[in-house]
Amino acid sequence: MTEHPEHRPEHYTEQDVQREVSELETKSATAARIFDLRRIIGGLFVVYGVIVTLTGITDSQAAIDKAEGVNINLWTGIGMLLLGIFFLAWLKLRPTVLPPEDDRTE
Repeated sequence: MTEHPEHRPEHYTEQDVQREVSELETKSATAARIFDLRRIIGGLFVVYGVIVTLTGITDSQAAIDKAEGVNINLWTGIGMLLLGIFFLAWLKLRPTVLPPEDDRTE
């Protein structure tokens, strides 16, 4: 399809460019917070920790005896939960901060 010249702006003003740049910076900061690895790792460890902990709680005595008397699913699940909570707490206490604008332009 061809573009019609009347639909394209003739020129951009300095304010238009600054507005576009600030919108892109806001989107970039939001993406950096969403895709922070601490959120992903913490979330996965919490989800899998809940699953493994529930498995450990419902394990039969035969399964515990098979692991030499240690309820390995329960202890592993609790460990995974604690690690996941640690990552999420770390994310909450020290959120992602983008570098100053001067550092990003270089």
